[in-house]
Amino acid sequence: MPRAGLSPDAVVRLAVEVVDAGGPTGFADLTLAKVAAKAGVAAPSLYKHVGSLADLRREVTLIAVAELTAAGTSVTVGRAGADALRALATAWRSYALDHPGRYAATQIGPDPDAPADAALRDAAAESVQVVVAVLRGFGLPDARLIDAVRAVRAGVHGFVTLELGGGFRMREDVDQSFTVLLDMLVAGVAALARSDTPQSDTITGSHS
Repeated sequence: MPRAGLSPDAVVRLAVEVVDAGGPTGFADLTLAKVAAKAGVAAPSLYKHVGSLADLRREVTLIAVAELTAAGTSVTVGRAGADALRALATAWRSYALDHPGRYAATQIGPDPDAPADAALRDAAAESVQVVVAVLRGFGLPDARLIDAVRAVRAGVHGFVTLELGGGFRMREDVDQSFTVLLDMLVAGVAALARSDTPQSDTITGSHS
């Protein structure tokens, strides 16, 4: 039965439902036809509320990025250093396992030059700042922050992607393996911070 009172927001909510129902490939497989079927209308009817599939995908991504940012923020408040990094990475993994389709959407980087991606660029920047704030707790210099952000993101994302794809089928506990990954990330970030600390700082704790 057709949905009464469709609106741009309602179409986006339906798109999120379609993404959720599709599992890990839900975002990649999102189409206007699937959303129209969910709404009980013909696909052309959606163009009254959304300009294109690209626009709809962008709106879904905005929701997912905001959710992931909120999840990371909530668990890192009041924490610092290794404790904060472990909490952040665990929140990312939990979000990915609970909402694999939406998580996939968060991996789409906004076009740095496209006006249509302005809101998504702002949302992505806010998300990155959560990670930056956590990594600053290790004493990393600004010049190494982006390297560390990328390394942490790659480590957690790689693990989660393999987990969602059924890549871990041996009997050993996956949670324990994730804990080992976190230990390695914490050690790696700490080592990166130490490698960039001038010897005078190490000895005296301040610049002479």
